[in-house]
Amino acid sequence: MTVPKIAVGTISWTKNDKEELKAVVQHSIDSGVGLFDTAERYGASGAEVALGLGWGACETELGSYVREALEHRQQYKHPRNADPLPPVVATKFTPSPWRTTAESVVEACEKSRERLGVDSIDLYQIHMPDIVHPLAKLGLKAEFKDEIYWEGLAQCWHKGLVKNCGVSNYGPSLLKRCHAFLAARGVPLASNLEGAQAAVDTGTLLGVRTLAYFPLAMGLLTGKYHDVLERDQGGQQQQQQQHRPAITPASHNRRSALEEKELRSYVEATNPLLRVMAAIGEQHGAGPTQVALNWVVSKGAVPVVGCRTLAHVEGAAKCLDWSLTRDEVELLEQAADATGVTFEGAGFKRSSEKFVGYGVETWKLD
Repeated sequence: MTVPKIAVGTISWTKNDKEELKAVVQHSIDSGVGLFDTAERYGASGAEVALGLGWGACETELGSYVREALEHRQQYKHPRNADPLPPVVATKFTPSPWRTTAESVVEACEKSRERLGVDSIDLYQIHMPDIVHPLAKLGLKAEFKDEIYWEGLAQCWHKGLVKNCGVSNYGPSLLKRCHAFLAARGVPLASNLEGAQAAVDTGTLLGVRTLAYFPLAMGLLTGKYHDVLERDQGGQQQQQQQHRPAITPASHNRRSALEEKELRSYVEATNPLLRVMAAIGEQHGAGPTQVALNWVVSKGAVPVVGCRTLAHVEGAAKCLDWSLTRDEVELLEQAADATGVTFEGAGFKRSSEKFVGYGVETWKLD
């Protein structure tokens, strides 16, 4: 599977932003970042998710935007990228208590395919381990259905409903199990949507590409929370503002008050890291956003950037034309280790838990 250097995440998309999102899709494809990550449960509000409603909304919208963008490209050529990679659309199956058979995966895949308006889905993923077991709260034994879902994924591939199979939120052990299970059925495992370095390393050994979420730490690594980019180390306001690298708003998504409060709690510890990122970015005519994205790329992963506005895409695309040197990566690693921070998300958006209607379910990545 050939994919761009970075991907566009759609988890924050809503119908209210329709015209802006059309421009996002068009510019993403024109700029060479036409890998879009969505899911059957994206596009629904929190209340809808809790009631099991609103599924498929984002798939329907994204499918129409991509078709419209491709029709537009037949008439006009983008000056920056006349022949970009074909767009790749990835979506996800959501494990649920009522989905108990391999056929349920095939049925869900058929519906996603119809909503996206394609003959075959580019990349179909299992959204997370089978962790939704409401009756377990009452002391009943949970019967995990991961292998059932993998069987369904294999059937989707053999039926030609999908071109590639992937998983999401899988740690090293589960990734190895899934890879072996699918291989025994003649199905390659193409990707894992995860952010932990251990999962990235395991994927590399298995030949599984990692799509990395939280590449900007929910905006923390863009510098928008840090005043160190406005002031020198002595605390005095910088006089030469025009020489300061621009902070591109590639992660200015809507945040809840709880998320904002938690993200700001990391600021003091990460101030030194942001200084290093700003200094490196200045050498490349870029800002912390582009440094963060290229940092993820240097680790062997494809960063999935939440892009809700045209400015988000433009900011993210500025990382395409350059790469970090080995020395710069080493500087970033040292600065990151010195923070003592392990970022796993904020609010109800975390790498090892999901809000599933009746509450929050957590799991270990391995």
